[in-house]
Amino acid sequence: MHRGHRTLLLTATASYAAVVAGVLTTSPLVRLDWHVAMFKPYKQWPCAQGPLDVLVVAGQRGPTAVAALAWLGWRSWRTGSARPVLVFGTALALLNASVGAVKLGAGRLGPHYAHTVGSAELFHDGMIFPSGHTANGVVVWGTLAYLAGRHRRAAGAAAGLMAFGIGLATVYLGTHWVSDVLGGWAAGALVLLSLPLFEPFVAAAERRLGRFGRGGQGGRFGQGGRPGGPDRLGARSPPARRPRPCPTRSVSR
Repeated sequence: MHRGHRTLLLTATASYAAVVAGVLTTSPLVRLDWHVAMFKPYKQWPCAQGPLDVLVVAGQRGPTAVAALAWLGWRSWRTGSARPVLVFGTALALLNASVGAVKLGAGRLGPHYAHTVGSAELFHDGMIFPSGHTANGVVVWGTLAYLAGRHRRAAGAAAGLMAFGIGLATVYLGTHWVSDVLGGWAAGALVLLSLPLFEPFVAAAERRLGRFGRGGQGGRFGQGGRPGGPDRLGARSPPARRPRPCPTRSVSR
C-alpha cells in the first residue's frame, strides 16, 4: 500500500469515527440534522421531488446489485476472468458487515419517525444510521469505476457525482438526517479504499475457480483466466499421427 492510499484510508476512517462520535454525543451535528429536517426541503422545492425519487433508486441495494452483477457477469464471461464478479462480491460483503453492524448498534430513527426535538433518536430499533442508500451508492458505482480499466478516471468522476446526488436526495426527501448521509459517504469510501487489501484473496479465489472449472480440465476460467487455448472446453488434444513409411519398390534384375 503506497503512502497516498494509506493517507486516504486513514482519512476515511477518521471521518467515519468523527461522524459516529458526533451523533453519539448529540453534538452540533445533531442540531444541524434537526434544522434541515424541520426546514423540510421537499416542501420548499416540491418540483424536484419527482426526479429525486427516481435518483434515489440508484442507491437501493436490490436494483443496483442486480444490474451491476449482470454487467460484471457478462464481462467475466467475455474475458474468461472471474475477478470482476469476485471483487464486486467482496465489496458487497464488506459493505453489509460494516454498515449493518453500525445500523444495528445505533438503532436510530429517521426524521419522519423522530420523537424528541433535538435528540439524536438513538437506540429506538431504527435502521437509519448510517445511510444505506448513500453507502450503497458509493460502493456499487465506485466498484464499477474501480473495475473500469482505462476509463477509470471518467467512471470515478461519474460515480462520485452519483453518490453525492443520492445522498443529497435522501436529505431532500426527509428519509435521512444530514449526519446519516455524511456517515454513509465515509462508510462507503472506507469500503472502496479497503478493496485493494483484499486483492490477494480475490486472486486466490480466481485461481481456485480456474483449477476446478470444468472438472479441473481448464474450463472458461482455466488457463490462468484466459479464454481459448487447446484445453478451453476441457477436451484432450488428439494424438499425434505417426508418419507413414515410404513405400519400397522391388527391383528385378
